[in-house]
Amino acid sequence: MSNQSERSSGARLSRAAIIDAALSLVDLKGPAGLSMRALGAELGVEAMSLYRHVHGKEDLLEGVVDELTAELVVVMEREAEGHWQTFLQNVAHAVRDIAVAHPRAFPLIATRHPAAPWLRPPLRSIEAVDIFLRVLLQHGFTDEQAVGAYRGFSSFLIGQLLLEAAVRGADVGGTLAGQGETGPVSTGEAQVASLDDAPEVLRLRPLLSEDHSKEEFDTALEILLDRLEVDLSL
Repeated sequence: MSNQSERSSGARLSRAAIIDAALSLVDLKGPAGLSMRALGAELGVEAMSLYRHVHGKEDLLEGVVDELTAELVVVMEREAEGHWQTFLQNVAHAVRDIAVAHPRAFPLIATRHPAAPWLRPPLRSIEAVDIFLRVLLQHGFTDEQAVGAYRGFSSFLIGQLLLEAAVRGADVGGTLAGQGETGPVSTGEAQVASLDDAPEVLRLRPLLSEDHSKEEFDTALEILLDRLEVDLSL
């Protein structure tokens, strides 16, 4: 490639265009196939040109996750005025749509650090969690019930959809292993949000920080056994 051609391609670069290309590359090859060099080749520029817009692979992966989940917040805002059950159904299907459309990228949503250590994927942004809590509280849920629903809903989605993503070709194990190799993941720029803009998350932070994983596992198992018992009695 000539210097003039490279300069022309570089002039058209933007963070949004780079993240779009990174997502396409992850869709094709998985997170392990994403590198600054491979992305530069895809965009027709030297890898160093990308550093004017992104800080490196970790920043790229955070950007990919932010792009995948951005539409989810839009859906949650749009559905917030409906019945809480309809709200949860629509949010669940919106998350599943991401997993189905981007199975190789979806495990990143589960394994990258959320916006705060006491939040959970796939509703990993402060804004998304605040909408979730606000809707349930408006429908009569107590604080404890709303946080419990958030925990159970998150566990259900991740369990179901990571399995579905794996069936569709995602290297779930490789993604988990890869995260450990790269060291601590810093919070992406797009994830940073003031808790002042998320009053329910700020107020319920102590509850959100509690660990109830054993109880959640037992509850999910109990629900499964109850369903099997109903099926057996039919």
